[in-house]
Amino acid sequence: MSEQNKAIVRRFIEEVWNKGNLSVLDEVYTADYVYRGPGGQEIKGPEGFKQVVAMYRAAFPNLHCTVEDQVAEGDKVATRWSLRGTHEAELMGIAATGNQVVMLGTVIHRFAGGKMAEARDMWDSLSFMQQLGVVLPLG
Repeated sequence: MSEQNKAIVRRFIEEVWNKGNLSVLDEVYTADYVYRGPGGQEIKGPEGFKQVVAMYRAAFPNLHCTVEDQVAEGDKVATRWSLRGTHEAELMGIAATGNQVVMLGTVIHRFAGGKMAEARDMWDSLSFMQQLGVVLPLG
């Protein structure tokens, strides 16, 4: 089951993040899916996550996510990922900067019934904001 779950996560990244095929979320997420991210962020259900992906893909049209490493055990898959893109449109009130950004993170997906039921994602949001010029670099 672990290899099958890893394949589902890889499909999710390739189809949803890299190609923008949001309908795949209906296939790979449970109806009560919950995403938990940095700063207490919580997004519920496939429809909620479709909005997030659409927002990022609009702001970073050339967005590309890469699986850097992946391990699985039981009902969980841990994926270390990198995401690259050019900030070409407004994102959460931040005007387009034209800056190329790299985000790094690790997400743990929990599966139920062959679908992703929960994600706990940690990514370097400070570095991301620094690359957009929103937050001054430390030091």
